[in-house]
Amino acid sequence: GTGTTLPYSCFPDEASRSAGFYGLAPLLNSSDTAIGSTWAAKTVFAETCYKNAREIGELVGTGYVARDMMQIVDALGEDGLLRFWGFSYGTALGETVAAMFPHRMDKIVLDGCVNPHLYYAGIDVEGVTDSDKSFDGFFTGCVAHPEACKLARDGLTPADLKQEFYNVLYSQKYEPYVTRIDGNATVLDYNRVKGIVLSALYSTSTWPILAAGLHGLVVRNDTELTALVSLQLGIPGGAFPDEGPEAYLGGIRASDVRFRSNNLTSLYPLLEQFFAKSQILGDLLSPNLLTYAQWPFRAKGGYTGDFRVKTKHPILLVGSDRDALTPLVSAQNASADFEGSVVLQHGGYGVRYISYMD
Repeated sequence: GTGTTLPYSCFPDEASRSAGFYGLAPLLNSSDTAIGSTWAAKTVFAETCYKNAREIGELVGTGYVARDMMQIVDALGEDGLLRFWGFSYGTALGETVAAMFPHRMDKIVLDGCVNPHLYYAGIDVEGVTDSDKSFDGFFTGCVAHPEACKLARDGLTPADLKQEFYNVLYSQKYEPYVTRIDGNATVLDYNRVKGIVLSALYSTSTWPILAAGLHGLVVRNDTELTALVSLQLGIPGGAFPDEGPEAYLGGIRASDVRFRSNNLTSLYPLLEQFFAKSQILGDLLSPNLLTYAQWPFRAKGGYTGDFRVKTKHPILLVGSDRDALTPLVSAQNASADFEGSVVLQHGGYGVRYISYMD
């Protein structure tokens, strides 16, 4: 794993990291040149990571982490069985360890599941299956609870509010709004607004804040926009000193993925699948494909089986068809491989059940 085990960094310092990630930010529908420029930026990113992390690049991957988990189980000196609760990427880890050591699984709960086949293939269009449905729930909730939603106005339907949002969003491509909060100027363009929406889709607890902020964007009210800017995840820092987001974005995920290509043109049909699948997140998540295609490392020790195993105890997979990033269908497809496993469907919004409970 990364962190204190093998600190993973593609850059010598934070200034270099900020500069390196700058060109990776544009969403692929933000302009007619975004795909080409992002591909070039990803080329530089991959080469930079190879230069600075080549000694450990092949040693970081989910297969090794799965083995480490079982060594921890052994060190505990108990019954030799793993008890595990994983969510988001943790479900890919849980699916992997269960497939590698099925006879050593006790109670396993996977919440907000990825499809393990598509995770390792690197072409997870399925992940945005319910993204638009989840975002539609925001507008429906807005009309149903106008007291908690500044966007709501008499006579406007959820469809009206959604169209108003997209009208404003697309205008940000050509006329980004500059807001001044506490004397600091901040650009709210198409890329940033979509990134903020992604942050808000993780939990309904943020939806009133999103509503206030989007209303501020509609009416150009800087005070209300303070809320919108506060939701932005941005480029997260690493969990450990001297480690950046590349530890997961590249070090683990891209090294796990089998897909590679040096031909940008050949990727266009795959990118179009993302765009067609989700209006709100299709062009936000598809850039990952450009990273995987050019990644210089392949993780050693990875799982290469078909996930068709029977675990010692059945796995419980949890999902919702209102989850923007880890859809119910991914839990169902994962369950189809693990004999005896069960899918628990809940009706909440947010990414994974624990977010719904927030």
